[in-house]
Amino acid sequence: MPCVMFESINHFNKWLYENGDRRMEEYWLYASIWPIISIIFVYLLFVLKLGPSYMKNRKPFDIDRIVMIYNIFQVFYSMYIVKESVRLIWSKPDTYRLNCIEVDYSNTETSRDKIFIIYLYYFSKILDLLDTVFFVLRKKQSQVTFLHVYHHGMMVTAGWLVIKFYPGGQLAFLGSINSVVHTIMYSYYFLTVLKPEYKKAWWKKYLTQLQLIQFVLTALHGVASLLATDCTYPKFIMAFALPQDILMFYLFWNFYKKAYTSKNKQS
Repeated sequence: MPCVMFESINHFNKWLYENGDRRMEEYWLYASIWPIISIIFVYLLFVLKLGPSYMKNRKPFDIDRIVMIYNIFQVFYSMYIVKESVRLIWSKPDTYRLNCIEVDYSNTETSRDKIFIIYLYYFSKILDLLDTVFFVLRKKQSQVTFLHVYHHGMMVTAGWLVIKFYPGGQLAFLGSINSVVHTIMYSYYFLTVLKPEYKKAWWKKYLTQLQLIQFVLTALHGVASLLATDCTYPKFIMAFALPQDILMFYLFWNFYKKAYTSKNKQS
């Protein structure tokens, strides 16, 4: 059975090489599907089994400084993606429409810059996997929820496949909005490590509301793109992304109700 599985993946890998966007092959993780499969496999194995088992009879690791550095890095990383998104896309209304952002297949410097920033956004999803690793090492296994693991795992795997074929286009909207949210979110995470009392700050719930707004905006944008009649960006990608967006809204909304609405009723 393992031999059959490996052979199937190798055939799929060959198909990806023959049909994917060749411009992506110069970037790390995009020459073959094996590295990303390995990353996801190790991630799930560690956060769901090996990590909790290793930490079971141990005290939480004191990694506050590492987490602070990671959070502040994520803030500036996300800010850079937002800045470049504005420079390359949103400050040039002639290159996009509200309901359609085409993939730039030209061989210009701007096109290469777009592909690079798209790759940086994708790589940020791999960095996000460290969130879960830190939860495990700090013995906060209750935060390793289905919502958390599914969200991170799906963004890495689906993101890899989409960008392998269509680096850019419609999903640039999602990347831009998501990077804004991450700038704010990781700023909050940094503050909670610096001053733990901020974990119970009255404005904490607004971060989840911001994430919910993100899903609403990306869903509306997805619907608009599906209805566009003169857009060459593949509609099947948006048809896949839209249900994922709705699912994430549902999961985050359930979390919001349990975390804040129930508390308000109790108080």
